[in-house]
Amino acid sequence: MPFALYALAAGAFGIGVTEFVIMGLLLEVSADFQVSVAAAGLLISGYALGVVAGAPVLTALSSRWPRKNVLIGLMVIFTLGNAACAIAPSYGFLMAARVLTALAHGTFFGVGSVVATSLVPADRRASAIAIMFTGLTVANILGVPFGTWLGQQFGWRSTFWAVTLIGVIAMAVLALLVPKDETRPEAGDWRADFKAMARRPVLLGLLTTVLGFAGVFAVFTYIAPALTQITGFADSAVSPILLVFGGGLIIGNLIGGRLADKHVVRTVLGTLVVLAIVLGLMTFALHSKVAAVIFVGLLGAAGFATVAPLQMWVLGKAEGAGQSLASSFNIAAFNLGNALGAWAGGAVIDHGAGLGTIPLVAALMPLGALLVVLWSLRLDRKTVALQPASCSL
Repeated sequence: MPFALYALAAGAFGIGVTEFVIMGLLLEVSADFQVSVAAAGLLISGYALGVVAGAPVLTALSSRWPRKNVLIGLMVIFTLGNAACAIAPSYGFLMAARVLTALAHGTFFGVGSVVATSLVPADRRASAIAIMFTGLTVANILGVPFGTWLGQQFGWRSTFWAVTLIGVIAMAVLALLVPKDETRPEAGDWRADFKAMARRPVLLGLLTTVLGFAGVFAVFTYIAPALTQITGFADSAVSPILLVFGGGLIIGNLIGGRLADKHVVRTVLGTLVVLAIVLGLMTFALHSKVAAVIFVGLLGAAGFATVAPLQMWVLGKAEGAGQSLASSFNIAAFNLGNALGAWAGGAVIDHGAGLGTIPLVAALMPLGALLVVLWSLRLDRKTVALQPASCSL
């Protein structure tokens, strides 16, 4: 694989750390700014909204720039945003800085996916996307725990200074390794690209992503209380168990990419089925310590096995029109899935069903995504069947 893919992975690593590390620093941030933990938690929601808003807007605005320049520019935004977080004098300033940082997120992964596929032969494109997303998985395994420890030992601001340094390094690596001739902008009008996004096949592809990933985060958001209150683990055991989840992320991500290289549609269908099964069985696995640890790893593997196939699925639905925009929209869809899953898990708890039923409810979401894919395939077949008739008129 080209070294440029690992440069993209370096940028993905930094973005992954800054997105998730705040979860481990909520107590420190809330104490520093004298706000509630719930208010500090809104820094996560603010970031997610920044991703959703920034992905289409920045992708459209930068659609005529060389993609290498776009990627470096996005890392500049990312680096400045994290530096602003580190010096934030107030909660409101920190929230604004988090949103600023998030603006680069969706477009980086969106444009990065298109760049990754342009660097390899057609039969390796899904694997190329998976390698870029490996940076995100490594961020969850190594970057987030280390960033949390750093913030707890030396203050939460030190974590954001460290991530700022990662941004500087990622800029240098991107400038050095990503070739200019592989990152030319797409021809066409951004207005036409937005119209292409409104086509039914693209919208169904995005809906598939939202529903598929919602199931993962419905469970993952509440995995710590589930492991302690249902399975009976001590609080200190949660972090090591989450390392198992991170290992599953890497394995599933690479397997999903490999399988999607051979057949995208079958991989999308298969990974969604496997994810639904894992979530459904996790309802029972949580009552056994050994089974719970195994299924935490399987959840990570099954969840991230869907990433590269779903990204390729949406890129295929865009049919060459505004692929960077389609890819960025799909990253926004992943984040909408995260938010939807967290909300759904909370709703299950609020309505008295309890933590133990969250995996069962979560399993319905990838099943819903599976139905959307089957519906989309049926519509595709109808469209193909009608084409000869329309040509004869």
